[in-house]
Amino acid sequence: MMDYLYGRALLKQEIPEKYWPELAQADVKTLSGVIEQGGKWLCRRCQSVVKPIEPNYCLTCGEAACGYCTQCLQMGKVKRCSTFYHVPEPNKFPPLSCSQLAWQGTLSEQQAVAAQDIIETIQQRQTRLLWAVAGAGKTEMLFKGIDYALQQGLRIGLASPRVDVCLELAPRLQSAFPDHPVALLYGDMEEPYQYRQLTIATTHQLFRFQEAFDVLIIDEIDAFPYHNDRALQTATQKARKPESALIYLSATPDQRMQRQVKRGKLLPTILPARYHAHPLPVPIGKRCGNWETALLNGTTNIILRKMTELLNQNRCFLVFVPNIQWVLKWEHQLLETFPEATFAVVYSSDPERKEKVLKMREGKLDFLISTTILERGVTFKNIDVLVVGSDDRIFTESSLVQIAGRAGRSPQFPTGDVIYYYTQWTKAMKRAMKQIKTMNQLARKRGLLNDD
Repeated sequence: MMDYLYGRALLKQEIPEKYWPELAQADVKTLSGVIEQGGKWLCRRCQSVVKPIEPNYCLTCGEAACGYCTQCLQMGKVKRCSTFYHVPEPNKFPPLSCSQLAWQGTLSEQQAVAAQDIIETIQQRQTRLLWAVAGAGKTEMLFKGIDYALQQGLRIGLASPRVDVCLELAPRLQSAFPDHPVALLYGDMEEPYQYRQLTIATTHQLFRFQEAFDVLIIDEIDAFPYHNDRALQTATQKARKPESALIYLSATPDQRMQRQVKRGKLLPTILPARYHAHPLPVPIGKRCGNWETALLNGTTNIILRKMTELLNQNRCFLVFVPNIQWVLKWEHQLLETFPEATFAVVYSSDPERKEKVLKMREGKLDFLISTTILERGVTFKNIDVLVVGSDDRIFTESSLVQIAGRAGRSPQFPTGDVIYYYTQWTKAMKRAMKQIKTMNQLARKRGLLNDD
């Protein structure tokens, strides 16, 4: 039971019933559900303000002023009268005398520099931003740092806001470190929780940890919902030990973080080129009038003509759309327009999302239609990318850059078309294109590209 609570703070209902009789052990600490700070009651799990919910009386303590946290309610109700159970992280991982890394790949010069920066960040318990373009090989750059941490007996956490990113990272890290079972944590995980030295989790799962990790890596920090959710950012700080290394990964850090870098308040490692030394595909913008009505009616337009062209060339492609309700209607029209094509639609609540993405990766689909759920963290070997309605507000500068980064990721297929179809030109589209071009220019200036 103890290892279930190592470095975690859980409510009783979050703990398997078989462990309940042991919760009274002396080594298990009990913590109040809230923390009093500055005259306010803060939720211990997410640090949000807990206000009395009147006129309802608490069924546990009978107090009307008890109240509960509404911010992290989906993870279980935290009330003022709640109790968390916690066992401090003991680091039951012995130091090792040799490398644990089974990966046999070779890092590029810029990747090797980044890998060394990561090792030094871990050694000195610093905070660092690894700012690397999509397709730079961020995961591979982490391997040597993780290997160092494993040899030192440190506990490592790697978190991302997106389940898809976690699902892709887990097998890659397990393959790189076959002697260290990887724990994978997300909302609908199929396996029960196990105490592991190397843990991959969605950022929401960090709410359940307390001073657990010696090394905490947050991937895709600009992704929804992490970038604008203070509670998730607080969970990051709570999950790491007071003396620990924190490494942020992003291809598109927000303006606040970029300012911290410029002012010298955040250590940066910037990689403007992909590991295969080819430039990022620069998107092309194409105006398309009333595309919603045209596509629903099957009217021939530049979007359908492009899709037909790609199908005739046996090219696989991704189509990003801003609205799932609309795309489900479009799916029926597509079945009539392309009766011979094999395709699928994916979105955040799609129960078959993992299977559809796998089919696309295995080449069993001609194209895949997606909301922004696949804008990052997934890799397909040889694809083109179409963004329908790129002027919709859902497509931010960050998401448009990430979407463009789905193309040209493989060294065997380093190019690919990226087309933004829009009704009105937006600042987000302009900034996304500028950011991609700027990174290409910086990479050329550093001599990192071989496209000349």
